[in-house]
Amino acid sequence: MSLQYYSTRNKQEKVSASRAIINGLAGDGGLYVPESVPKLEISLGSLPGLTYQETAMVVMRLLLTDFTKEELSYCISHAYDSKFDAPEIVPVHVTSDASYLELYHGSTIAFKDMALSILPYLMTTAAKKNHEEKEIVILTATSGDTGKAALAGFADVPGTRIMVFYPKDGVSAIQELQMVTQAGDNTCVIGIRGNFDDAQTGVKKLFSDPELKEELAERGFRFSSANSINIGRLVPQIVYYVYAYGRLLKNGALKEGDPMNVVVPTGNFGNILAAWYSKQMGLPVGKLICASNENKVLFDFFETGIYDRKRPFHVTSSPSMDILISSNLERLIFESCGKDDEKTAAFMKSLSENGNYAIDDAMKDFLKDFVGGCADEAETSREIRRVFRDEQYVLDPHTAVASSVYRHYRERTADDTPAVIASTASPYKFARSVMSAIDEKYAEGEDFALIDALHEVSGMPVPEAVESLKKAPVRHKQVIGKEEMRDAVLRFLER
Repeated sequence: MSLQYYSTRNKQEKVSASRAIINGLAGDGGLYVPESVPKLEISLGSLPGLTYQETAMVVMRLLLTDFTKEELSYCISHAYDSKFDAPEIVPVHVTSDASYLELYHGSTIAFKDMALSILPYLMTTAAKKNHEEKEIVILTATSGDTGKAALAGFADVPGTRIMVFYPKDGVSAIQELQMVTQAGDNTCVIGIRGNFDDAQTGVKKLFSDPELKEELAERGFRFSSANSINIGRLVPQIVYYVYAYGRLLKNGALKEGDPMNVVVPTGNFGNILAAWYSKQMGLPVGKLICASNENKVLFDFFETGIYDRKRPFHVTSSPSMDILISSNLERLIFESCGKDDEKTAAFMKSLSENGNYAIDDAMKDFLKDFVGGCADEAETSREIRRVFRDEQYVLDPHTAVASSVYRHYRERTADDTPAVIASTASPYKFARSVMSAIDEKYAEGEDFALIDALHEVSGMPVPEAVESLKKAPVRHKQVIGKEEMRDAVLRFLER
């Protein structure tokens, strides 16, 4: 039986998985969610024997039911191949107090590769299945990592164009270089004078602009998204939590049926939401520990039940978490209020117009598996230094936030349930922050010199994704105000 998806703001709008992937965002501005969440159809004890690709098939065939087995096999085999520098795709690094799920071994050295390596294949397959004749324009806002991963995935893919907006002064030097040097005749990268929320809000406005949609249709285009608002981004992220459970069974950290806590450095809420979905599918996930940096809007939400974006915005060393509007939380809000689409729409309207909303006690109880935590810049640096000193293991700032939050959680609760920490980016993406945390003498210095220093102290090979940037020409130089985004899109489509 085919699993249908509907909007969080209108359950009457039902579509297939492939149509949801093409659309990206529902017509009413809501996010697509499955009508029901299917249970895993294999025993937990069989997970250690599965490759990553086999695990992906187990999960994705249950959620993307209008794709044939052959179509999914094609998408999976082409996505998870030699572009990953680890044969297991997602290694698990075990330290004395946690297991780090290394999600950064893809071509752009961040966890976004896990989903954005497969999304272009899912998108083009979906377009064929639905006889989509319009050229698909991928419109994406990024806080640093999604942009490059999406660009790498969609560059020169026939029938698509991709446009990425990023906060000009809100990403690391390496993140920016990765984006602005991107090749591909169908790519466009633009810096926004503002923060990620400005870029993300602008993209959502473009999606919901009926006049723009009509104009694009007349010219043979349609929008879609590569952000985690697209269900085609979210479903592949569920896979690595199922795979992680199998790895922990295999190395003896867990016994079949034992719970596994999950710790995720969280910005737009997609990564930790995928872990929640894995739990709904039957994976024995215990606590979902949501780690925030100084932009702790999610920490405050789980503490109080009030989501309030009206607060100072902090630029930190973990820019992918520098977000005050966590879009994917809408999916969890929808589930927590009994799948009430009208109530969810009212919450989102209040967030847009008033900057906040408050959930009731029943919804708070629904969210009891989530635990919030936060780490400021000083704590993040101390955690990088501590783990390097004690474990000879290097964390990027995002993973360090999660590691610090988890350590404090254990000290506070004495919960010794085995945990997996989502390690979301290579430390080489943030060499300046990492090296200055390890030793203050590295606080100054040229970015590539710091990369060489990181290699010297850690022994970790410099990823090709970083090495290739040294001589890559800058191809994208536009910087605009957030109010100019609509005009920029129209100019890009005139090419």
